[in-house]
Amino acid sequence: SMEASPSMEASASPEASASAEASASPEASASAAASETSTAGGAMVELPEVDPAAVSGDVVTSGSSTVFPLSQRLAERFKEEGYAGTVSVDEVGTGAGFQRFCEAGETDIANASRPIKDEEKANCEAINRNPIEFRVGTDALAIVVSSENDFLTNLTLEQLGKIYTGEFKQWSDVDASYPAEAIQLYSPGTDSGTYDYFAEVVLEDDEAKITAFQGQNPTQSENDNVLVQGVESSPNAIGYFGYAYYLENKDRLKILSIDGVEPTEETAENGEYALSRPLFIYSTAEIIKEKPQVGAFINFYLTTVNDEIIDVGYFPASEEAINGAKQAFLDATK
Repeated sequence: SMEASPSMEASASPEASASAEASASPEASASAAASETSTAGGAMVELPEVDPAAVSGDVVTSGSSTVFPLSQRLAERFKEEGYAGTVSVDEVGTGAGFQRFCEAGETDIANASRPIKDEEKANCEAINRNPIEFRVGTDALAIVVSSENDFLTNLTLEQLGKIYTGEFKQWSDVDASYPAEAIQLYSPGTDSGTYDYFAEVVLEDDEAKITAFQGQNPTQSENDNVLVQGVESSPNAIGYFGYAYYLENKDRLKILSIDGVEPTEETAENGEYALSRPLFIYSTAEIIKEKPQVGAFINFYLTTVNDEIIDVGYFPASEEAINGAKQAFLDATK
């Protein structure tokens, strides 16, 4: 049986209880025993072994700034294990990534922090690309304030919405005990899958709310580091981005709980944390067949991602979701 060692518990993940709820959450023990992934669940989908040293040719990926550090890490590890080519990873936002993949047709893989939209799929099909979705992990959207903010620890989803639509203009509008200071808003740009997700869950995809949000003139950037610096610089600022960027800067930022729930591996995966979302990469069977290096990299990605994902700052997808991605890969290579 999987005994959780102290070092595993240190990452605050729930593997200790994994055996108790093995059926509910096998991924915790699977990620802890990444080396034994193949046996942990009994029914893991096996992919053929990849030898990175035997792979030649380049791989071009582009898209989500949230998936960027994960794809970057997997590309580095592919090289460390002997791959002599180049995996390029561009962070342009999910929407722009799908444009490059589905309209220009110039990339092999699209990194995405939301599922592909119908019109993007139609654009892909118009250039004879049939996109295949591979789930690679789970992100918890981090709502952050400066580490200098000494009054805020939690917001409800509703309060967060009122802050970003300008219904609350000063912190004292949120709670009379908070300072009567103007709230400074930071947000990823509208090409970002992170923004899309925020608009869907926090602004409820409501045109009036989205217009109100833009009317607040938030500081927007596709570069998450710009947002980190902005939020850090003022105790009256608030912003949001993928959990990895919070972890990387956690000494400079304070993460808020939402509706009283903190983002953790457990609350992100079981949906208790209201702002958790799936992370994907996309390719096509044709690309995988025409360019063996793309297939090799996707195979390596899916078999190695759980070794790296917590260290990068995200959470493993459920065993079922990873198995689904592996099966989709096997189907694409038939």
